[in-house]
Amino acid sequence: MDPAAAAAADSSASVADPSSSAAGSSHGWQKVTSKRQRRAPPSHPHRAVPTSNGTHVFDSVELKAEERRRAIEAAAAAAADADADATVIPNSAANRSLSSSDDEAEPAVGDAAAATEKKPKEKKPKKPKITVSEAAAKIDPDDLSSFLVDITGSYESQQDIQLMRFADYFGRAFAAVGSSQFPWVKTFKESPVAKIIDVPLCHISDPVYKTSVDWIAKKSAQPLGDFILWCLDSILADLASQQTPAKGSKKPVQQSPSKGQVAIFVVLAMTLRQKPDVLVTLLPKLRDNPKYQGHEKFPVFVWVVGQASQGGLVAGMNAWLQYLLPLISSRANVNPQSRDLALQLVERILSVPKARSILLDGAVRRGERLLPPSALELLMRATFPATQIKATERFLAIYPTLKELALAGSPGTKTTKQASQQLLPSAVKAMQESNLELSKEAADMFIWCLVQNPECYKQWEKLHLDNIEASVAVLRKLSDEWNEYSVKFSPPNALKQTLKNLRAKNEQALSGVVDASNQTAVKEADKYCKVILGKCTRGSSCIRGGVFVLVVAVAVGFAVSPDMHSFDWKKLHSMVSSSLQSF
Repeated sequence: MDPAAAAAADSSASVADPSSSAAGSSHGWQKVTSKRQRRAPPSHPHRAVPTSNGTHVFDSVELKAEERRRAIEAAAAAAADADADATVIPNSAANRSLSSSDDEAEPAVGDAAAATEKKPKEKKPKKPKITVSEAAAKIDPDDLSSFLVDITGSYESQQDIQLMRFADYFGRAFAAVGSSQFPWVKTFKESPVAKIIDVPLCHISDPVYKTSVDWIAKKSAQPLGDFILWCLDSILADLASQQTPAKGSKKPVQQSPSKGQVAIFVVLAMTLRQKPDVLVTLLPKLRDNPKYQGHEKFPVFVWVVGQASQGGLVAGMNAWLQYLLPLISSRANVNPQSRDLALQLVERILSVPKARSILLDGAVRRGERLLPPSALELLMRATFPATQIKATERFLAIYPTLKELALAGSPGTKTTKQASQQLLPSAVKAMQESNLELSKEAADMFIWCLVQNPECYKQWEKLHLDNIEASVAVLRKLSDEWNEYSVKFSPPNALKQTLKNLRAKNEQALSGVVDASNQTAVKEADKYCKVILGKCTRGSSCIRGGVFVLVVAVAVGFAVSPDMHSFDWKKLHSMVSSSLQSF
C-alpha cells in the first residue's frame, strides 16, 4: 500500500474512533460531525510503523511540532492585528465606532491633523549676561551708606549680624552675575599674583570702597575674625564643588558654582585690607585645622595674604612667614606651582617702595619678632638646599632682607637674647649636615648669637664635645675671618675665656678622661682654639699700644701748643681713628 494512502486511512480512523487500531479499521460509512477536521499532518516515511498499543512512534514529536506551529501562527496573527490597529487614523469615525464602549470622550474629527503634528517648543528668551563690572557700577554709594547707618542702628550691639547684613547687601548687588562671568577658580589657577590680587576689588568704585572700609574700621576684632572665617569657609565650599574627583575615588555630589561668590570675595577683601592684623590672630587656627590645608586651596590663601599685605606690609609679611613659608619649605611634598605663587607674593611685598624700612620698623612688636627663629631656620634651609632647584635663586635674592628682619634689634635686649638662645641649637644642627653652604651660613648665625648674648658662650661649652663637627666649623670661620669678626668681639674677654674652657675639654677628651668619638675633630678644634687665642692676645696688645700712642700724641700736642683753642682736635681724631683701624 502507498504510504500516503495508509497515513490518510490512519488519520480517518483516528478521528472516528481514537481507540481503534489500524488493522481493525471499519470500511463502513463514517458518521459526519460538525467538528472542523484537523488538517492532516505532513506524511512521514516512518508514520506507518505502528507500536504494540496502536500508536505511532513519532506521534509525540509531531504533536510538539503542531503546538509550535500554532504558536507561531498565533504570534503572526497578533502582529498583523497590531499593524492594522496602527494604521487606523486616530479619532476617525470608524475607529470611534469600534471604541464606542470607551468611557473617555474623543476629540473632534477636525482636530486630527493638529493632534498628529507636534507643536514646536517655544524657546525662552536668554537673559542678558551681567558682568562683575556692570553689577559693581550699579552700586550707589549713598544707598550703601544709608543701608549701613540703618543696620548699625538696628543691630547696635550685634556686630556679627551687621556684618552678615553687609554681605547680604553686596550679595543682592551681584546676584545677576553668573558663574561664567566670574570663573575665579580658573583665574586663581592660571594667573600670576599681580593679577589675582586685585580680583574682584578692581571693579569696585572708590566711593563704595571708602564707605565700606570706613564702616569696617569701627568693628571689633572678634566679630571680624569670625566673619573672615565664615567668608573663607564659603569660598572653600564653592571650590570643593568645582573640583574634579581623582580616579578611583567616589564622585561627590556636584553643585553648580554659587553666584554669591563675587560678593563674598568683595567683602572679604575689604575686611582684610582694612583690618590685616585680624588675619594674623587667626593664623594658628588656619595652620592647625585640616580643612584649610591642601595644594588645591593654596591659591586661595595666597590671595588672602595678598589682601592683608595691601592693607599693611608688616601684617602681610607676618602672615606669609607664619602660614605660607612652612608650606613651601618642606622638601617632600612641595607643589612647584604653590611655591611659585608664594615667591611671587613675597617678591611683590619686598618690591613696594620703602618696604625694607617699613618692615624693619615693625621687626619687633610687643615683644614678638616679625620673623621668629623657627621661620629663619626654614628660610635658611630653603635658601641653601643640598641640591639646588629653579627656585633657589629666588630664595637667595630675598634671603638677605629677610635675614636682616630676623636679626634686627639692639644687642642685649630681651627679645634679642631670646632669639639668640633659640637660634644657636638650630645652627648647631644645621652645621652637622653634609651641606657646605648651609654649614657656613649656620656658623655665621652661631657667631651672631655669641655677640648678642653672653649666655650663649655657656651653651657653646655644653654642646662642644657632643657636637664637635659644628664647633670646628665655628672655630674655623672665626680663624679664617678674624679681621671681620674681631670688631664684634671687642673686648674679646668672654670669647677668650670660652676658648680656654674649650681647650680644657679638648685635653680631657684626648687624654681619655672624657669619651670623644672623633679624636681627629677634637685635635682640629684645639688647633683653631690656639690660633684664635693668639689673635685675641695680639689684638689686645695692639689696642693697648694704640692707647699709649694716643696719650703720647696728646701730650706732645699740649707741649707744642699749650693753647687749647688753637689745638686741631679734628686732625687728632682722624689720626687716632686710622691708627685703631689698622689694628
